[in-house]
Amino acid sequence: MTAMLPPLETIPQEGRIPCWRRFESDWYRLRYPDVAELMAQHGYDDVQRFYEEIGCHRGHSPNRYFDEMWYRQAYPEVRRGLLERRWPSGFAHYCAGGYKQCSPHWLFDEAAYRRRYVALTGHYLAEQGFYNGYDHYLSYGEQHGFKAGPFCDVRLLRAMARRYEAWFGPEGLLASWLVLPSHIADAAPASWYFDAPWYLQTYPEVQEAIAAGEYSNALHHYLTNPTPEAFNPSPWFDEAYYRETSPDILPSLGGDGLRNGYEHFVRFGAHEGRSPAKGVDLHRYKQCPLVWFDCDGGVFESPFARFVAEKHGHATPAGIDDPAVLEDQTRQLFRDDAALALPLLARQKLDFRVWGMPEVSVIMVVHDQIDLTLQALASLRGNYDGAIELILVDSGSCDETTGLETLVEGAIILRHKVNIGYLLGCNEALAHVTAPAVLYLNNDVRLYPDALHHALRRLYRAETTGAVAARLVRTNMQLQEAGSIIWRDGATYGYRRQDDPNIPEASFTRDVDYGSAAFLLVKAGLLRRLGGYDTRYWPAYFEDTDLCVRLQKIGARIVYEPLAMVEHLEFGSSGQSGSHSLIQRHWKVFAQQHLEFLRHQQPRHIRNALLGRERRRPDRQRVLLIEDRIPLRGLGSGYVRSNDIVRALVALDYHVTVFPVMREQLPAFLLYRDFPEEVELAFDHDMSTLPAFLEERAGYYDLLWVGRTHNMARLLPVLNEASRFLPHCGSVLDTEVVAAPRTLLQQAVTGLLPDGTPAAPVKGEEYERALDALLTEELQSAHYCQQIIAVTEHDAELIRRAGYGNVMVLGHSMEVAPTPRPYAERRDILFLGAFHSEQSPNYDSMTWFVEEVLPHLKALPEDVCLHIAGYVHPSVDMTALGQHPRVEIIGPVEDLTALFDTYRVFVAPTRFAGGLPFKVQEAAARGLPMVVTDLLREEVGWQTEESLLSVPADEPMAFAVAVERLYNDEALWQRLRHSALKAVQKDTDPEHFRQALQHIVQASLG
Repeated sequence: MTAMLPPLETIPQEGRIPCWRRFESDWYRLRYPDVAELMAQHGYDDVQRFYEEIGCHRGHSPNRYFDEMWYRQAYPEVRRGLLERRWPSGFAHYCAGGYKQCSPHWLFDEAAYRRRYVALTGHYLAEQGFYNGYDHYLSYGEQHGFKAGPFCDVRLLRAMARRYEAWFGPEGLLASWLVLPSHIADAAPASWYFDAPWYLQTYPEVQEAIAAGEYSNALHHYLTNPTPEAFNPSPWFDEAYYRETSPDILPSLGGDGLRNGYEHFVRFGAHEGRSPAKGVDLHRYKQCPLVWFDCDGGVFESPFARFVAEKHGHATPAGIDDPAVLEDQTRQLFRDDAALALPLLARQKLDFRVWGMPEVSVIMVVHDQIDLTLQALASLRGNYDGAIELILVDSGSCDETTGLETLVEGAIILRHKVNIGYLLGCNEALAHVTAPAVLYLNNDVRLYPDALHHALRRLYRAETTGAVAARLVRTNMQLQEAGSIIWRDGATYGYRRQDDPNIPEASFTRDVDYGSAAFLLVKAGLLRRLGGYDTRYWPAYFEDTDLCVRLQKIGARIVYEPLAMVEHLEFGSSGQSGSHSLIQRHWKVFAQQHLEFLRHQQPRHIRNALLGRERRRPDRQRVLLIEDRIPLRGLGSGYVRSNDIVRALVALDYHVTVFPVMREQLPAFLLYRDFPEEVELAFDHDMSTLPAFLEERAGYYDLLWVGRTHNMARLLPVLNEASRFLPHCGSVLDTEVVAAPRTLLQQAVTGLLPDGTPAAPVKGEEYERALDALLTEELQSAHYCQQIIAVTEHDAELIRRAGYGNVMVLGHSMEVAPTPRPYAERRDILFLGAFHSEQSPNYDSMTWFVEEVLPHLKALPEDVCLHIAGYVHPSVDMTALGQHPRVEIIGPVEDLTALFDTYRVFVAPTRFAGGLPFKVQEAAARGLPMVVTDLLREEVGWQTEESLLSVPADEPMAFAVAVERLYNDEALWQRLRHSALKAVQKDTDPEHFRQALQHIVQASLG
């Protein structure tokens, strides 16, 4: 009886067969040259029939897209099925349903592809007519730039196709590459993660194995050989070195885990910045702006891929090993840019006409250099479209500056036949000012976007602010100053001069001693009160320093605004000739004039820059907040609450530094929008740098706030050792959740501990003993802190049970903002939560809901789907959830208002958890009624049938019935919505949250 090609389990599009399902006769004959002889021996004249009846049993593959022998090795259950004769081949297993979750080939990882593109859920693929991710990639993804995996780079395959055009056919890049002879496949890279020529040269035995027909090419050997740890894939990765320097990965290698260290590196380490080989500082490399730009823009998969491409001459050198670009070259480039733009700017007048009251008066003193002046003015006009009163002082120019009226319209131009100098020019211009704010602006600057807007906003944000200083960047893209320091001897220092302008220390606002007048925004009334610049500093230098000191003497603050960023051609308007002697003379004048002010300043030493960078108000205290990560709101899982704590501390006028235990992987520019501008984010640090960080900042902090108990346990040895750097520093342990009960509940529900090891549930007295033991272990480091924080009174009682009486409660802060869409216009079911691991409560709850609850939702239309939104850690495999036809995975969502405004029902089917369920309160605050488990109802303290619906966590049928009730009953929906809004408003009042936090801080400081 003929065994036909195995049938497909489902057919998304009638009559359509995916290419991985087809039998390729020509390819089959070439791949198995002995087939002709075997067919003759067995009397076959049809090659496909031969495969179906004999070839498939011999381990033959039916086409280039499926590797039968690799498939059998990769999936033990397939091997068992073949032995038990449940399938004639691995391909039969794949067609019978394996295609939904298994990978068909060593070059394509189905799960990784679906992880990368979380929107490719089973529901979406079926709707679009694709069988699985592999079908999607082969028939659509490759053409549209989707990435098949780390070892298959579409850009490199395209380059190879141009080089070997005759070998690449219409089937597609991957399809053509799979049938290339080895001498071509190994001649050019298909991925920056594998160096075939080096591999063959390093391991000559591989070439012999390829020649013997055991492997198709070098990459085939590397990905399928039986001793994966014995080979390195390129000169830039050393398997033994990586294992030695990353011992934390060893438990995950071998067996059913990762194939070798390189698999871990490709999936995680290459993105984390781990060193792949001796002498390769990938962490440092990934900090380079060019590297961030290329990786964030999708040009390269990871910093490592870019590093290798750079070594092969396919990426612009990042420059980390090169000498700093000479500043005289960048200065000349700045001037050349100005000269290049001059003919363009001269074609049409720059318009500075003002109708009505000007918002800001800009004073610019110029002497020749018309190209620089017009460049600065064009930058100013393009930067701010408000009413600018432009006052130009032509201080004895001899070039085209004398004809400024023909180039600029609406400016007040004050002319002098001789060079009167910067100071006198500014003072003369002050008499013409009519705006409430004055901007002193050099003509050798270019403004970054919205610099003046941000400076004006900062100036008026507080009544006590007198002036705003900018973040000045030199032409070589290094800092000139991030606010400036005045030392005790009167000398000055631009804070973090010569550093990267985007370092954390330069990226938060604070009060400073002074700011350079290359860009200095001052309230006009204060300037008139002081009479402008002191003429003792004519013609220039120290006049702006003196002005800022005099402003402070009358009670005005000088505030550094990092968002006001300005590129400055240092000494461009004055030149350097004679500057040094003038600076020295005016330094002495300044030091003598302000003796009383200076004696309270820091002594001149670079190590005092940290204390000198900020004018500390006597009543303002500093908090160092340590968390797992920079607490972005999109991460969920307690990070939202930590973010709220940071915001509330700033609102209470504390200076806050946020320090992550794990180094942040996101680009820094994506972090700041989640925090007030006064917060310092130490995103370039982690636990390994904490000792040096504390030593550098010895005596700086008044309060240490450690988020999460496991961090306190990890940090305790460091804190004990560094205690001398934290004198008089109070400390707080914010538990976020007491995990002991959750661990026991997880054990009872799943039969597993949080690390995935099996464990039997405990009850009665055994439970109480186990609970006490877990509490003691969990809180053993809490003795270090003056105060311990619990998120609920229930958790506080558990902490007291462990012997700690210094416990206070701090819940959540939330603004009630119900979404407006009416019941009838909403549809579908929403879950919003973070997935940080596959052992997390959220992952368990969604698995339970999809597997146990969804099948019972029969009273809802078949097109009603569950949509899963929220952060997903790269290590979490969501494909098992996404394969269900009624599940859509959305991933992280920026606009929560639009999200909550779309859905009709929120579900929180949590079976084990602890603390306070933020997701429940958040859904209530957005006006979305919900069905939850009894566990969450008890934690939040609300009543079922009043503010929500709840059912036991072990009754999936009851949960489904509750979802159907809420989905179909508008009256119930409205009643729960209104009641939950009242309950959450009472429980999460932001003002109550701030007051509780203030009480905690004051108690900790003593």
